[in-house]
Formats: sequence, C-alpha cells, structure tokens
Amino acid sequence: MGNNSLMIQGTASGVGKSVMVAGLCRLLARNGVSVAPFKPQNMSNNAAVTVDGGEIGRAQALQAQACGIEPTVDMNPVLIKPEADEKAQLIVRGKVVGQLEARRFRKDRIGWLGTVLESFYRLQSQYDVVVVEGAGSPSEPNLREGDIANMGFAEAADVPVWLVGDIDCGGVFASLKGSLDILSDSECGRVEALLINRFRGNLALLDDALEWLERETEKPVAGVIPYLSLELPEEDAPYRHALGQNSDGSGFNIAVIAYPRMSNHDDIDPLASEAGVNLRFVRSTDELQPADLVILPGSKHVVSDLEWLRSRGFVPALEQHLRYGGKILGLCGGMQMLGREIKDNGVEGGGSEALGWLPLSTVMLPEKTLRRVDQSSACFGDERVTGYEIHHGDSNCDASLFPFAACSGDGQIWGSYLHGMFEQGPFRKTWLGTMGFSTSDGINQHQRTMDSLDLLADVLERELKPELLAPLLKRSRAA
Repeated sequence: MGNNSLMIQGTASGVGKSVMVAGLCRLLARNGVSVAPFKPQNMSNNAAVTVDGGEIGRAQALQAQACGIEPTVDMNPVLIKPEADEKAQLIVRGKVVGQLEARRFRKDRIGWLGTVLESFYRLQSQYDVVVVEGAGSPSEPNLREGDIANMGFAEAADVPVWLVGDIDCGGVFASLKGSLDILSDSECGRVEALLINRFRGNLALLDDALEWLERETEKPVAGVIPYLSLELPEEDAPYRHALGQNSDGSGFNIAVIAYPRMSNHDDIDPLASEAGVNLRFVRSTDELQPADLVILPGSKHVVSDLEWLRSRGFVPALEQHLRYGGKILGLCGGMQMLGREIKDNGVEGGGSEALGWLPLSTVMLPEKTLRRVDQSSACFGDERVTGYEIHHGDSNCDASLFPFAACSGDGQIWGSYLHGMFEQGPFRKTWLGTMGFSTSDGINQHQRTMDSLDLLADVLERELKPELLAPLLKRSRAA
C-alpha cells in the first residue's frame, strides 16, 4: 500500500473524520513533514475559494490551514452542493459542471474516478504525505457499488485506512466491528487501525472493551481521543452554537435564521466566539427573540429559502424586530433576500420579489463569481478585511460601503457578499461597536483556529501509538 498516504474513514457521518485529518495534518506539519489534505468527494453547502480560483469543501480549506499551505482544487476534486432533496449542483475541480440527480448518482460518479485519482497523484508528487478523508461510511450497502469516496478510492489508489468511531454517540464498538464485517476481505485488510473519538471519563474503564475490540477485529486501536472543545469551523453541524447561552438573555444576542438550504454558516463562528455574545440558530419565529442582531446567512437556493421565510411568518416578525430598533445582517443569499427583487436567468428556476429592505436588485447568472478578497475598509477605520465571494447573483452593490454591498438609510439593515469577513478581529470589533456591542476582544479568528489545531495536534501526538505514527513521520526524520 502507498507509503506516503493515509486515509481516515468513519463508521458514520459526524464521527470526527474532518477533525482527525486536520489534527494529523497539523501534527505532521509541526514535525517538519510536507503534508497536504485530500477528500475525493465531498457533499456540503459550506465551501471556500481556493488560491487557484475554484471552490472546495470548507473542511479541506481548514485542513490546508493546518498544513500551513494554501488550499487548491486538487484537495477536493468533486464537490456536491445539495439544492433540493433530489437535486444538487456538481462541482469538479473547482468549477460548476452541471446538476446531479439523486437517481443517477451511483451511475454518474463512476466517471469521476479518473479525475479524483489525477488530483490525488498530483498531490502525492508535491508533498511527502497526503492525509485523505473519507465521506460518510464505507459500509453502506446501497453506496458501495461504484464508490469513489471511501474504499473504492482506497483500493484504486492503494491507500491504507484508519477507521474512526464516535464513542460519545454510543455504540462505538458495535459500529467499528459491524463496519469491518460488511467490508470485503481486501477492504478489511486495508484497514490498519481503529480510532475511538470523543471519549469522556476514565480511560481505565475501557480496558476490557479495547482488548475485546482488538481481539475480535484483529486490528490495533491506534488511540482513544478525549472529548475536546475546539473552536474550528463546522462543515455540517452549526448547531453547537445553540449551547451555553445566558438563560437571562443578558449580553449581546444574535439569532441566525437556519433556513433549509443554509450555506457557509461558518461565517458566524468569529461572532459566536466573542465573550458576551449569545448566538443561536433559529427555525421558528418563537425562537427569534431576544435578538439585538438577526443574521440571514448564505443560501444554496435563495428563492426557495425566501419562500420558506415567508411561509414561516418571519417577515412580520422581522418587521417587528426592526420597529423596536433591532439590526439585521444579510450575507450573500441572505442579502439578496433583503433587496428589492431577484431576477433569474435559468439558475434557480424562477425569480422573486424580495423583501425590499435594501436598495439592491439581483440578477442570477449561470457564471458563478469566485473571488478571494484582502483589502482595507475605508468606511470602517481602514481596517483590514479578508474573505471570499462565492455566488451566482450580480447585484448593484455600493463599493463605498466595503466590505458591505448595501445598507438601509437608517443603518439598521446591512448586506454583504463577503464570506469570512469577521475573521479579522479589529474590523469585527469596529463593526460590532456600531451594532451596540462594545466589548469585542478583537482577536483574529485565525489565531483561535490555530490554537485549537495545536491543541488537537498535542492530544493526537500524546494519545496515538508511536509505532502507527512512525511511517508518517519518517520522511522528516530521514531529512
């Protein structure tokens, strides 16, 4: 099997594959190993713009950051962005190539294997080690035929695998053993080790269970990773921000409306990390208050999510919020909803009259805007702002308001196309001050992220068996 790569697969979605890959990447990079992340196929509406002008899954951008390198389209050659239950936007090597229908998914994906392998081999030629992330579980019987995301890729690329399970969810021993039982003999032989994630408590309590697992599976347990509180962007689980709110509603309250096709929700992570900010995701008007600021985040299907807002009674609730002096921020698709109208040139299948609260009109165009941004904001103290644009709409933006595109006359409603604009602490502090929150710490989110990645790498270096890490570290030691 390939000696400069390792693939992390999981017993299910959400067991920690993305985080484990990020942690391993950070651990290797700190030890002088030239390392890159890779995910053959990702399904997520949370994307980032790469240095080579494409879009990839947000998790791979984070993993590249852990490596200390810029993300490229090779790190996630196939990205699927769901638009509806039976339809998704297909992105190959960073560019939209069409739509994907659920009924053709298994058949169509077989043709992407060559593209996936080409990107993987290119990364292998450029870096000492490539750490690969699987998708979902390799043991789903309905998805195994034609698979390119898990064992199908691992077999084609001859990559060893570690299988991770989440003990915090319960049933981790059954899920690890059961997953191996479903695999073919060759696939099972490819699994070099098992990994248990998110353990709380005294490790000695697991001794008998770990011995049983190693005996029954004939696989070593690479390590048991404790439950960690990390400030890392979540690709598909934003609702962690609903926890730990002040029950009396004190502090600065932010409500983020979580419509069905919400995208790029990691935009709000820097706000949620502020001490004194209580941020929560809401899906009904009953949950909207108390709120000093309401955020309409990005959307993968703006017209549908706008209709959802109307059908759930959010429009009168937001009007009431404004009458009482509340503020609203629309990001990307959320901003488009706040404008006067959305005209559609065949992108989403129909336009709409928007809410009319911002002096903005949008035309949906087939060509997607993908742009990284790094410049100062003249209207906010010349503070540096970084981020990226990723959208189909073309709007009559007011460039003088950068990083915002529009603002209501009374200053209560703001809109921006720029994802990630709150990453820079000084700008975030300045803008939050205009919103009524005066105690921002002004810390750059990059620093918070790197602190969490270093904590994760510390734990992995301590908990993983040295003999299993050695093959990944040996190149730096040889140097």
